[in-house]
Amino acid sequence: MTDAADEPEIEDTLFICAACVGEDYLRAQIEKQGKTATCEFCGNEGQAWSLRQLANAVEGAFEQHYDRTSDQPTSMEYMMLSDRESNYDWERHGEPVVEAIQSAADIPQDAAEWVQAILADRHANLDHDAMGEETEFAEDSHYEERGTNDRRWQEDWHEFQESLKTQARFFNKQATSHLGQIFDNVDKLTTTSGKPIIVAAGPDTALAHLFRARAFQSDELIEKALTEASDALGSPPSNVAMAGRMNAHGISVFYGANQQLVALAEVRPPVGAQVAVGRFDIIRPLRLLDLNALADIASEAGSIFDPSWNERLERTKFLQTLRARLTRAVMPGDEALDYLATQAVAEFLAASELNIDGIIYPSVQVVENAFNVVLFYKAARVERRKLAPRTKTTASTGQSTEDGWEIEYSIWEHTRAPEPKKIRPVPFDFDDDDASPPWRYDDDSRTPTLRIDMTAIEVHLVQHVTFATLPYVVQYHAWTDPAPKSEPTPDAEDYTSKM
Repeated sequence: MTDAADEPEIEDTLFICAACVGEDYLRAQIEKQGKTATCEFCGNEGQAWSLRQLANAVEGAFEQHYDRTSDQPTSMEYMMLSDRESNYDWERHGEPVVEAIQSAADIPQDAAEWVQAILADRHANLDHDAMGEETEFAEDSHYEERGTNDRRWQEDWHEFQESLKTQARFFNKQATSHLGQIFDNVDKLTTTSGKPIIVAAGPDTALAHLFRARAFQSDELIEKALTEASDALGSPPSNVAMAGRMNAHGISVFYGANQQLVALAEVRPPVGAQVAVGRFDIIRPLRLLDLNALADIASEAGSIFDPSWNERLERTKFLQTLRARLTRAVMPGDEALDYLATQAVAEFLAASELNIDGIIYPSVQVVENAFNVVLFYKAARVERRKLAPRTKTTASTGQSTEDGWEIEYSIWEHTRAPEPKKIRPVPFDFDDDDASPPWRYDDDSRTPTLRIDMTAIEVHLVQHVTFATLPYVVQYHAWTDPAPKSEPTPDAEDYTSKM
């Protein structure tokens, strides 16, 4: 005799075949994992799942992507209902549960009704029933799709920042793991318009040159810089490289911009400063991560029945906000700690297998099609200009005329003619002020990436600075508290009697 407890549940004896499921991912899973059985809904034999398996898939998808709506109006909706002059008629938000299941899985209505009944029984609660409270997948419940929430990624980012500030800045496994999840396969992502996230720069591309600026406080300093333009305006040597948004102290990178105005604004020059702006041609192909494109990144196609799709959607939503996180304005004095996260991101990308040479990011100083570029150390070398022997470079900021001093910035390169062959050559004097030494020891093995255009250097004399602001009037409030009411003084007899 068979014990009734050993008999299979009805949801394990009824099957739905792959042909009766229209949702692509779900149908493929049934074809891959199902077994040969007769379909309850079309009567054909084929690869099929039990209704329990289908209900499990629906339950998991709804937990990740749907919310059960309230069966009561909100306070605002109650007010609209009670307004006699309003024609408002309240309807519960979302789709009825059976319709929502049928639409999500693209299955016949009677199959959706079976799934709803199975899940309603699974979530039944006697205490809730006794109080008239609705439970998940109840017959009268309604559901609506939930928006993507990247809260977990935000929390992980906060922990990542705090770990760099308070725990470990070098060999930080938590930071490495977090950044690996964020940028995994980022080179395969595109924007909603189909543009890549990793863009090409260099010869024959839309980004073939960059501008870089430096501010100087005196004629002597700017004259010296102009005579050594490729070094003075290029990326600094490691021993003098100061920490920046995308580099730690001592790590030499190249900060440039796509426009002169952007480069000028980024150095934040004071009034009266002389700012030299150089144009650097990119002489070899580069791969740059475009943070601007991340804000318009396209969500990956997928299925609510794929457990991993929700994770990818959440990451996409977080990536869309990453640009703002990495480029937010930092107040003077806070850079040391607030730049730790962006410096870690840059170092991670520079060393990653993505083969990225730098990052494009928006300017916080200038708006409208303006952006900055940071080239990592491996791509930050400026080609050193090769001067002919016996060449001396000088620069001037102007000249005296009959009308006074006339500003005119110039660079002069003078090459002395070679000695006549019939005359015995005079040994070259390395200390000769009129000659530049033909030797210079250079142990930098990096391939040059940039070449300064000596014909495109400009000097900007800062005359005034303007600001774009949002003014807010400070509301002033003043009041005086009323004097406290005085309490009657107890009689002396009453006072002494209580002692």
